[in-house]
Amino acid sequence: MQVKLNVIVGAVALCVGGTAFAQDLVVKIGHVGPTSGAIAHLGKDNENGARMAIEELNAKGVTIGGKKAKFELLAEDDGGDPKQGTAAAQKLVDSKVNGVIGHLNSGTTIPASKLYSDAGIPQISPSATNPRYTRQGYKTTFRVVADDVHLGGTLGRYAVKDLKGKKIVVIDDRTAYGQGVADEFEKGVKAAGGATIGREFTNDKATDFTAILTSLKAKSPDVVFFGGMDAVAGPMIRQMKQLGINAKFVGGDGICSSELPKLAAGTLADSQVVCAEAGGVEGEAKKSMDDFRAKFKAKYNAEVQVYAPYVYDATMVMVAAMVKAGSAEPAKYLPVLAATDGYKGVTGTIGFDNKGDIKNGALTLYTYKGGKREQLAVVR
Repeated sequence: MQVKLNVIVGAVALCVGGTAFAQDLVVKIGHVGPTSGAIAHLGKDNENGARMAIEELNAKGVTIGGKKAKFELLAEDDGGDPKQGTAAAQKLVDSKVNGVIGHLNSGTTIPASKLYSDAGIPQISPSATNPRYTRQGYKTTFRVVADDVHLGGTLGRYAVKDLKGKKIVVIDDRTAYGQGVADEFEKGVKAAGGATIGREFTNDKATDFTAILTSLKAKSPDVVFFGGMDAVAGPMIRQMKQLGINAKFVGGDGICSSELPKLAAGTLADSQVVCAEAGGVEGEAKKSMDDFRAKFKAKYNAEVQVYAPYVYDATMVMVAAMVKAGSAEPAKYLPVLAATDGYKGVTGTIGFDNKGDIKNGALTLYTYKGGKREQLAVVR
């Protein structure tokens, strides 16, 4: 009799326990970035932005469709490599994630986006700027930063009008991002009435640029534009100094990190570099960004590299759409996400156009002085 009673009590406890567990809604958010390789510092920065958002959401106790949500971060490393990127994407699809934040690079984001689209999983990139990403006709692709048309074009005009560049040369790393932003920079230069006098290319793993730079030195450039990432830009700046090339060095968001002075091994002259970050805040919004940076530093004992705040906002925007839709099911919250408008994030106000691009995206122009990044201007 006692045995039977124990079984009944155990069964009731199991049932109650099971019911309590069923009331919790587990929401899986995937994040992908290069947390290994030459730009691992950027990938880790992004991942930390996602982790901060997830931890805050869990601490807050978010309810979706009447159920308390428990958010889980599924973080994958794509090494900045397209093949590894699609493998990481497939892993997240197989894990049935509710949404994806990433990837960091355009070269990994674009091929991965097809897998997410085929699976109907919403994807928000916090940093991929190649225009092609949101122009493939997929309804699942979004980004929270301005694209290369805006970024490259703005830098091209700045090189002619503000830097007074007369002899402008262009180098790119042949990646989807590097080549894309370099193409748009050239268009911007021409639109501003300037002209480029040479175009060279390298790759995203290169460390020796002697041949390219020696060839360019003969042209006496006053502006060198580089389409690529900081891990390549740093050694390139160092070798420019060794060869006596005193040109301004201009680049997009890929070089615009707090790590660049270290990568250039102390050869960065004050105001030599001008770079643009896709995104930017001014006025009242600046306080929320400053607060985020302070909170990030306290939590991770590291400065924000570039995109952690945009990853944080992308995660929050995705969850806000789930809450509003009353569901974390991709098919149900996707239309709500697409209709996002006027969301107040730490990076400014977020809304998406019909392609999934951010509306009225800002750019921030920076330079470096005394080994520290300094803001020049926010432009739209």
